[in-house]
Amino acid sequence: MQSTRSSTLSRALRTAVRSHPHTAKRYNTSIALLSQRQQPQQPQPTHSNSLSRPVYTTLHHPQTQTKTQTRHASSSASPSSSDLQKTPLYDLHLAHGGKMVPFGGFHMPVQYSSLGVAQSHLFTRSHASLFDVSHMVQRLISGPGAASFLERITPSGCKGLEVHKSTLSALMTLDGKGGISDDTIITKLAEDKFYVVTNAGCREKDNDYIDREMAKWNTEMGHEELKVKEEQLDGWGLVAIQGPKAVEILQGVLAEELDLKKLLFGGSVFAKVKYDGKVSSPLLISRGGYTGEDGFEISIPPAETVGVTEAFLAAGPEKIQLAGLGARDSLRLEAGMCLYGHDLNDTITPVEAGLSWIIPKERRGENAGYYGADVIAKQLVPRSKGGAGVQRRRIGLLVEGAPAREGAEIVSRSEDGKEAVSLGTVTSGCPSPSLGKNIAMGYIKDGFHKAGTEVDILVRGRPRKAVVTKMPFVPTKYWKGIAPV
Repeated sequence: MQSTRSSTLSRALRTAVRSHPHTAKRYNTSIALLSQRQQPQQPQPTHSNSLSRPVYTTLHHPQTQTKTQTRHASSSASPSSSDLQKTPLYDLHLAHGGKMVPFGGFHMPVQYSSLGVAQSHLFTRSHASLFDVSHMVQRLISGPGAASFLERITPSGCKGLEVHKSTLSALMTLDGKGGISDDTIITKLAEDKFYVVTNAGCREKDNDYIDREMAKWNTEMGHEELKVKEEQLDGWGLVAIQGPKAVEILQGVLAEELDLKKLLFGGSVFAKVKYDGKVSSPLLISRGGYTGEDGFEISIPPAETVGVTEAFLAAGPEKIQLAGLGARDSLRLEAGMCLYGHDLNDTITPVEAGLSWIIPKERRGENAGYYGADVIAKQLVPRSKGGAGVQRRRIGLLVEGAPAREGAEIVSRSEDGKEAVSLGTVTSGCPSPSLGKNIAMGYIKDGFHKAGTEVDILVRGRPRKAVVTKMPFVPTKYWKGIAPV
């Protein structure tokens, strides 16, 4: 989901798995050394012309007393390097040899001294990794009209979503053209309360969007009994444990009986964990993640973030390692996941992005009520069946030779003396540590999107052969109750 990738991160990703045919050998060597592993956000500036919002300092059950503070949303530019914020785990990253880079307005680890990016990637696939994603924006949207409000700004069916179930969604652009202003995960905590995670790189844009839309909603005639409010969990931790050992690691620190086999992909639960000889407050644990592996995302109050994270790491370096942005990017690309600002933006619609599945059947009509519904409804019907269809589609690519990076042009094959024709653009690309091949994601002209279509990609001006392929590139392992799918 995250946007605003720094140039430092881009360079790291370019060199991370340059010698990918030998990655497995390096990975096996690193495993032998694992046992030798070494051991509050700044407030947002206030602006006189901004809208204020209360911020809960707890996410717990309704009977838990809450305190609020005021923050102000601003449409100002992202902070400069000197204004970068720190997640609650900043010192822990440094203690573990984290190489910090600017990302989404925060100091974030791109990798650690214990493992290179490719080795960290493979360790996640075979064991488990812990990712600090506290830079993401955690929001609570609540009130009698919460579901209806979310159904205006997203295409999701929030009213019909089961309690403690999540869905990938999108904040739709206000111009009615069906573009994606940001992608998001929405979790229904109660009929009138939703937990919404949005991208750090879109923080100010999303703050302005939600403030203005909420003010509009709350003052509209007929909404007197449907008021909504939004709170940000500023300073809270958010960590993701991803990989086949994630269940074992989480189960080992739970302070109460909880059958994780019954917690399916897309589900969530409040549960306490043991740390530092204490028991945590109820933490929101969601089954899912950004890597394609089975795993969990855990939202943690500021005072408990470091202790709870260290409790997870106490399972030992032979089971779990810290992982940074480098591995997160290659893992998400193998899983066919989009990165906002690269694979998604406000000119791309959910249909073009291959995300039609986030729109439930009952919300596919022109009068569904969300911004851009009439455009999306027409796009959902192919031109062959009388609809508008789409002109471009998001696709995966296997690339020969040098890896294709963001911005590389996709063209038709120029064989038999035919002149190459521009077909689209690469939006993400890297060597795949799991496959030992170069993979990429991009948008291509409709009609050339079918798997097996051969194209060229211009890498530094030279055509490289590529083949359109289905995504994910690596089979996902989400827990759906029977076996990994």
